[in-house]
Amino acid sequence: MHKQGVPQEMRQENRLGPARIIRRFFGVLFTVILGLLLVLVGIVFLLCKGPSESARTLTVTTFLETGSFKFIPGLFLSSEEITEIVNKTAMKEMDTSVLDASLVDASQTGQDAASLDMNAIEIKEILGRTYYAKLMIVNDPSRVKIGGSVPFGDSWNLDEIVNGNGCVAGVNGGLYANITGTGGAPRGVVVKDHEILCMDIYDEEGLFLIGFDDTNLLNIVDIHEMGEDEIRQMVADRHIRDAICFQDEASDANNHFVPLVINGQPRELEGLGSGANPRTAVGQRADGAVLLLVTDGRGASGHLGATASDLINIMMENGAVNAANLDGGSSSSMYYNGQYEMTSVTLMYANGSWTMPTALVVEPR
Repeated sequence: MHKQGVPQEMRQENRLGPARIIRRFFGVLFTVILGLLLVLVGIVFLLCKGPSESARTLTVTTFLETGSFKFIPGLFLSSEEITEIVNKTAMKEMDTSVLDASLVDASQTGQDAASLDMNAIEIKEILGRTYYAKLMIVNDPSRVKIGGSVPFGDSWNLDEIVNGNGCVAGVNGGLYANITGTGGAPRGVVVKDHEILCMDIYDEEGLFLIGFDDTNLLNIVDIHEMGEDEIRQMVADRHIRDAICFQDEASDANNHFVPLVINGQPRELEGLGSGANPRTAVGQRADGAVLLLVTDGRGASGHLGATASDLINIMMENGAVNAANLDGGSSSSMYYNGQYEMTSVTLMYANGSWTMPTALVVEPR
């Protein structure tokens, strides 16, 4: 019985099979990615241009707080429309010129402070409507310092800063030049052990100094109109031992904020006060204990993030007399006792943190 051979065309098709499969795979992958991008663009367009004013406000203010995606609202809205939205979520200015030291027993000599376990560090979990957070409570404020990759040059992960400074815990700190998560030099002013290590105040708007003085009182100082000599004098006059900077600026190019609670009074807001993002904040109770807060966001565990209103509510509910927002977003992270309690939201750093030059660290006792 004659066995018919395989036609030449079929043999050639079989030889080209693997290459054809690869081409088809990448063709399908490209189509899927393109489709997802179009869906995302459509969703953002609907959020920015749709009928829901609250969704539009939250979307725009959230994007403006990011480092890499603040341009997105401008793809769908004019600068005038964006400015109008930002103004609707404006936070009223707070007078930080006088902090009432009598409201806080930061020296740890009063009755309330005497009842505290100075060795204690407590981690408290908080679940909000759009975020998950951890609040680290450090009873002894003298243990909270500024740690960093000193002398500044290479930035370190948060665990490297904590461990490299001989500490047991920490959260990300102040403003810095960030290049896609690889860190950079700090911006504003950095004070460590009474020494000014950084004075870069001219390219950033709305700078605030946030840190502790010799009595362990949390200071939140508006320095945006000060020159270098004035800042050096202020640091000396207030006996600032450790401090970093963040910025308070609401515009169509940025949307940052610093004061949350001053002398026991919460900051007044329009709406939610900001977009929803990962956050890091610091506060201090009347008994001197320091509150270090980190929230998630940007899709982590399905959470959008925390707003200014959320931060203020958390700080007030936990007894903060003074509190300030710090650098947030993908920098937000918390490290304690050899492990990350909260990490940044990017896939590359899912089990760690972005590199950074400074952090608020907690020394061992």
